[in-house]
Amino acid sequence: MSLFIAMCFFSLSMSISPGPVNITILSSGVNYGFKHSLPFVSGSTVGFTFLLTAVGLGVSNLVAQVPIFYELLRYIGTGYMSYIGYKIMVSHTEIELKEEQLPRFRHGFLMQWLNPKAWIACLSGVSAFGLNTSYSMLLVFVCIYFLICYLSLASWALLGSKLQFLMKVKNGIKVFNLVMGGSLIIVAIFLLFSNY
Repeated sequence: MSLFIAMCFFSLSMSISPGPVNITILSSGVNYGFKHSLPFVSGSTVGFTFLLTAVGLGVSNLVAQVPIFYELLRYIGTGYMSYIGYKIMVSHTEIELKEEQLPRFRHGFLMQWLNPKAWIACLSGVSAFGLNTSYSMLLVFVCIYFLICYLSLASWALLGSKLQFLMKVKNGIKVFNLVMGGSLIIVAIFLLFSNY
């Protein structure tokens, strides 16, 4: 029972804490509302749990044999997250729900696989709980993580939707988008230079 509780707390602390995906979801909630942010939330959750499963099944052992993998992940992930941050910063303040601009499932899925924080969470979770030797416990952890991750990310989208009053404040949404996009770029650069 204590292992189950530890898995819950680990999942919650890693899912709810600010990071690139959470910042993007918060911004999406403000700009597009809760309902339109759910595909990105779903993609992020599924993407993360697929990554967690892959790491638990030994993908990390395979990529460890390619020393440049984590270095490439850092640069590609930083580039992708910086691009998303830039897109948030320059997004139009007059919100028109154009189909091609809405946050998509695939964007959330891809962002997790390029997110160094997600890799750190997967690698540390699998090794902390010894899940690379017990597939039944890996399945339990993945199920716990899926539920907690989805609820945590959805809460960021809900928080964003509650901040939609910024649209009524002169330049409120423009300033918000600049701060959120800039924050995402700063987080991406921080992850690039941090030693994980």
